[in-house]
Amino acid sequence: MTEWKIQGETLANCNCNFGCPCQFSVLPNQGNCEAVVVFDIESGHYGDIDLTGLRAAGVYYWPGPIHEGNGQMQLVIDEKADEDQRAALQAIMTGEDTDEMATMWYVYSVMAPTKHETLYVPIELDWSREDRSGFAKVPGVFEVEVSPIAHIVSGEPHRASIQLPHGFEYRHAEVASGTAKTSGAAISLAFDATHAHLAHLNISGHGVVGP
Repeated sequence: MTEWKIQGETLANCNCNFGCPCQFSVLPNQGNCEAVVVFDIESGHYGDIDLTGLRAAGVYYWPGPIHEGNGQMQLVIDEKADEDQRAALQAIMTGEDTDEMATMWYVYSVMAPTKHETLYVPIELDWSREDRSGFAKVPGVFEVEVSPIAHIVSGEPHRASIQLPHGFEYRHAEVASGTAKTSGAAISLAFDATHAHLAHLNISGHGVVGP
């Protein structure tokens, strides 16, 4: 198994209510799962292939809970990646060279047998985990915007976070309100003021490495 490790930041927006039942091992409140997830790689490698500075994303759809499978996925990889880097990110994000069930990428791939053609395009992003705000977009494919959840009484930014000591994506995530829409992706999605989270990415083929 080729050893790999990635550190960076991740932003996810799905179709469920704030908090996302999946984070608590509960069935999705909408009955199905849809999501756009974006990854900003600050440092990383796949074997001796350097992945530092690259970006990637995934658009996902499941007709029911993720664990019931029958899903679809489409990966988006930074056009700046060379041929070897593209192959490395494709392998990581489809669960290759990964211990069984050790990462979200492994789970998503196994549960999404329909895999649409990977896109190699520019990925624009600018977000702050601390502020729970920002955006990620791929012109002609998708746009995601996140902002703090508004307090139900005061309207002021409300802060909530999720701690998952044994999670397969992160250990700690800041929760936000997300709005997303796909356009040229093979999977059509649209969310408005639904669950989003921002987290530090520190993961390898053996699972989450640490905070």
